[in-house]
Amino acid sequence: MTVIVRDVHAEDAAGFAQVRRAALPYMLSTAEQLVFDWAHAHPDSHYRPLVAVTESGRIVGTAQVGIAHDAAEPGIGYANVYVDPAYLGQGAGTLLLRAAEEHLAERGARTLYSWVLDAPENLAWAQRRGYSPSRSAYFLRLDLTTAELPPLQAPPAGVELLTAEDFAADPRPLFELDALTTADEPGDVSAELDDYAHWLATLWEHPLFDRALTTVAVVDGVPAAFSAAQTDGLGRYNSGMTGTGPGFRGRGLAKLAKNTSLHRARAAGCTEAFTGNDTGNEPMLAINKWFGYEVGAREVRHVRTIG
Repeated sequence: MTVIVRDVHAEDAAGFAQVRRAALPYMLSTAEQLVFDWAHAHPDSHYRPLVAVTESGRIVGTAQVGIAHDAAEPGIGYANVYVDPAYLGQGAGTLLLRAAEEHLAERGARTLYSWVLDAPENLAWAQRRGYSPSRSAYFLRLDLTTAELPPLQAPPAGVELLTAEDFAADPRPLFELDALTTADEPGDVSAELDDYAHWLATLWEHPLFDRALTTVAVVDGVPAAFSAAQTDGLGRYNSGMTGTGPGFRGRGLAKLAKNTSLHRARAAGCTEAFTGNDTGNEPMLAINKWFGYEVGAREVRHVRTIG
C-alpha cells in the first residue's frame, strides 16, 4: 500500500475523526470539533495537523503536531500520531512522525513529547525512533446505562451548584478558577493559563464544551470547584477537567460537582462517560473508582531530545 503524508484539508475532518475514534475510542472526536480546533489554533503553537492518505484517498493515519507555546520552558514540541488499527504496520505512522519532527525542528523545538498507547508493539516502535518513556496515564470509562452512580447529595450550607451556562454573561470567574487548577495539573510540561481572550475563543466556545452539564460549586458567591463536561452528540460524555481552588480543598466540592454533572449527563441521554488520570494520581483515581469508572487503556508519554 502506498501512503502519502500531507496537511489536512477542511474536507478531511470526518476521516480524521474516524481514525481518531478507531485508534483512541476513549476520547471524543468529531468533524465539527476538528475544524474548530484547526481554525482556532494559537499562532505561537505552529499547529500543523497531518494525515496519511492511501492512493484511493482514504485517511488511515493522523498526527497532531505543534509547539507547547504556553509552557514555562521554551523549545517544547509535541507529535501525537495515531493510525487506524486496520492499517498498522504499513508505514503510515513512520511517515507521519518524520514529517512532524521536521516541522517541529524547523520551529525551534528541542524536546519532543508523544503519547503512545501501552502495547508492546507501540512502545517498541517509539523506542526504535529514539523516544524514551516518561509518565503514564489511564483512560477511564463508565457505562452510564448500567452504572450505579453515588446518590445525589444536597450541597452543604453556603454552597450552591450552578452550571457554566449560569456564567454566560461573565465567564471570567471560571477562567480564573481554571487557571488556578491548571497550574497544579501533574505533567511533564508546566502550563500557564493567562490568555483570557484565547480561553474564551478556544474553550468557552468549543463545540464539545457542554455548558449545561459543566457543574460549578460556588461558595458564598465565589466559584470554588468545577467539573467541566464535553459531549459529542453521539451519547458520549467526557470530564474535561475537574478541580478545586487552593483555598477550598479538602471539602469534597470537586466530588460533589462531578457527581452532579454525571447525573445530569445520564438524564440528558449520555450513555458513556470518559475521563483520564495520571497513573500516579492516586486521589483522583480513588474518586473515579468510587464513581464506578474502570480502566479502559493506558497511554505512556515519550520524550526525545533533538538538535
